[in-house]
Amino acid sequence: MALVTVKPTRIDTAIANGIADSTTSSLEQTAQALTWGADEHVLLVLAAAGWLYTRLRHPQQRHVANHILMVSLATAVLPHVLKSVFDQTRPDRLTVTGHRHGVPFSGRSRDAFPSGHAVHMGALASAAGLLPATWRRLARTLAVTLSLTRVVLLAHWASDVVAGFILGVIVERLFRPFTLARSGQQRASASRGRP
Repeated sequence: MALVTVKPTRIDTAIANGIADSTTSSLEQTAQALTWGADEHVLLVLAAAGWLYTRLRHPQQRHVANHILMVSLATAVLPHVLKSVFDQTRPDRLTVTGHRHGVPFSGRSRDAFPSGHAVHMGALASAAGLLPATWRRLARTLAVTLSLTRVVLLAHWASDVVAGFILGVIVERLFRPFTLARSGQQRASASRGRP
């Protein structure tokens, strides 16, 4: 039983109603396909595969792979914990016209806050700061795009996605001192040892 009930804002409702009125089946199908890219199961498999790959092929990148795997695990668990505390009805259950254009029902009806997909994507966007500029921009664009699919599908209110994205950034930044500190110490030691 949830402890806190979260209500959508007027802006949330206006955005959801606008989407419900103007979405098309092709837009909905595209968003439904894209949203899988932010699913926790897909991301955990990718993080584990990346972790294993760095162990075998790029041991100098282990610290980054450890960080990504730990953050992926944390952002997979955290939304489930928060959804047990917060109770909010998904927009696809509240917008009268939400299913007229083929928008599907998504997840449990009262698990809107926060968007778990957006939590994962916020963490990815934040972790992208560890990448070179081109890859960083690509990762952040992808993270925002995949997060927005949750609004297009009426699976979440816009505020759920914004809150989830910010939460993901915070989680990733909180993990950095623990998962990346050792690599920073190693780089500092190596640079002090150079002539």
